[in-house]
Amino acid sequence: MSELRLPLPDLDARTTEMAQDPLPTRIAVASAEAPDAIPDAKLTTRRLCAFYGDFLALRDIDIDVPDGRITAIIGPSGCGKSTLLRTLNHINDMVPGFRATGSITLDGAELNGEARDTLSIRRRVGMLFQRPNPFPMSIFDNVAYGLRLSERLSTSDLHDLVRASLTRVGLFEEVEDRLHRSALSLSGGQQQRVCLARALAVGPDVILMDEPTSALDPIATLRIEALMRELSGEVTILVVTHNMQQAARVSDYSAFMLMGEEGAGELIEFSLTRDLFNQPKDRRTEDYITGRFG
Repeated sequence: MSELRLPLPDLDARTTEMAQDPLPTRIAVASAEAPDAIPDAKLTTRRLCAFYGDFLALRDIDIDVPDGRITAIIGPSGCGKSTLLRTLNHINDMVPGFRATGSITLDGAELNGEARDTLSIRRRVGMLFQRPNPFPMSIFDNVAYGLRLSERLSTSDLHDLVRASLTRVGLFEEVEDRLHRSALSLSGGQQQRVCLARALAVGPDVILMDEPTSALDPIATLRIEALMRELSGEVTILVVTHNMQQAARVSDYSAFMLMGEEGAGELIEFSLTRDLFNQPKDRRTEDYITGRFG
């Protein structure tokens, strides 16, 4: 995060006077203004804990993800951001020894109960990963994959939905003459948009994004960010990013996570993005966003 790099203070010599200093820098918040009142929560957790064997990775995470908005999760590496995303739609259930306790609700319906339908959850809570992960099949079949699993559609309806999904991510005109070629032949940015189209095709309520632009060039990054803003209002987006400028550009709300005792990830602060970056309530949040650590 070179754009935010500041001279680090001598932490051993830190004084009470320093603790009273204002933020040494500010980050311009360029995303669309969000209302002062947080909208109804789409996705909620209460006392959510995650374990890898005996290791506590997340401790008592309580968060209300606002409906139809973009929420960014920031924090240093190892603080549990990705683990939180992967717990929300149960991708981590495939990891040996993983378990989650506490509550996860989507529109008030519990997602962490013993009788959960994991396939249905992943259809409603889609995910975009750090590196594009198109399946080794055609562009068309990538986007149609979830539709074929979840619905019985006529050939014409399937083609219409694939076209609509690719159009939503601004990709159809770029690939319409090669829909039946391998998605792996596309550029990194195009592959990521195929993955986004695949997630959107099944009509998710929430899309989780785990550093979705970290492997992309600046132009592809801006395209993905623009798509996020366009989708805001239609779907709820929860994005993990190490790029605080990106969080400021695209998100309406932001959450700051930090590693607590014994290495467990904890949620430190959640608020409107403009408030978290310009008027953080917790000193640890201020220290992180101003480059004093992390």
